[in-house]
Amino acid sequence: MTSFESRRGPPRRSRAAKILRILVVLLGAALVFLLGVSFARTLDERPKSGPAETTVRTLSPVPQGAPERTVTVTVTVTSP
Repeated sequence: MTSFESRRGPPRRSRAAKILRILVVLLGAALVFLLGVSFARTLDERPKSGPAETTVRTLSPVPQGAPERTVTVTVTVTSP
C-alpha cells in the first residue's frame, strides 16, 4: 500500500446522487408542511360548541328483597 492510497477518504458521491438527496429532503419538508396546514385547517373548521347543557335526573332506589342465604366468614390470625 502506498502513502497515496492510505490517505484516500470515502468515495465521493456523484452529482446526480447529491441532487436526488436534496430533492428527497425538499419533498419530505413539503409533505410535513402540508400535513401541518391540513391539521390546522381541520382544527379551524370543527363545529363550534354551543352553550353547555346540563341534564339532572333523580334515580329512585330499587326495592330489595330478603337475601336468599347468609354467609358467615370467620378469620383467625395467629401471632408469629
